[in-house]
Amino acid sequence: MTLSLWATLLAACFVISFTPGAGAINTMGNSLNVGFRRSIWGIIGQQAALVVHILIVAAGLGVLVAGSPVAFEVIRYAGAAYLVYLGIRQLLATPQPPTVADEEDEGEADAALQAPNARAESRWSMFRRGLWVNLLNPKAIVFFLAFLPQFIRPELPLLPQYLIVGLTVVVVDVIVMWGFFAVAAHSLRRFTRSVRGQRTLNSVFGSLFIAVGVLLAVVH
Repeated sequence: MTLSLWATLLAACFVISFTPGAGAINTMGNSLNVGFRRSIWGIIGQQAALVVHILIVAAGLGVLVAGSPVAFEVIRYAGAAYLVYLGIRQLLATPQPPTVADEEDEGEADAALQAPNARAESRWSMFRRGLWVNLLNPKAIVFFLAFLPQFIRPELPLLPQYLIVGLTVVVVDVIVMWGFFAVAAHSLRRFTRSVRGQRTLNSVFGSLFIAVGVLLAVVH
């Protein structure tokens, strides 16, 4: 891959990653609920799903999904239902009273890097949720089916090209998710220090998940 082509790929990846979606909502929710550092586990799960999508397209299965209305619709509605489920779960989440440590550290700069309570969601649970949020999105397969060929030269060895594209997509998405969306959630962390604030944030992010799920189901 030439440097100019890779630079184009890099720019495209940043534009795509900065586009708000379920992954961004999931990342911000994790950062608010368990802290900036631990939110990386949900992001890793989302990247694992991206790798699966790239592998599917590279293996040619993306053509099958894109060309099969039944397969596409089944996965699309499953993804929409999962996002709605996450939204409802967020809306019904029980707020946790702020701890003494939270109140004492409220004015400290590093307080935003700590989990708000000791009963934080496990790393595996965040990884699994991030995986399914991105995996149950058939439009991602169709997108990669249209996107990846623009940066692949069939007359050259395919494996190195797919590795470069996959690595670039994943690294850029991690940078944007963790370096922007997770950080952006810090400005809202003060709301997690009160039961009322937690209810407000749960309502906002729960509604966003449901809205994305509904859009995925109704927009073709």
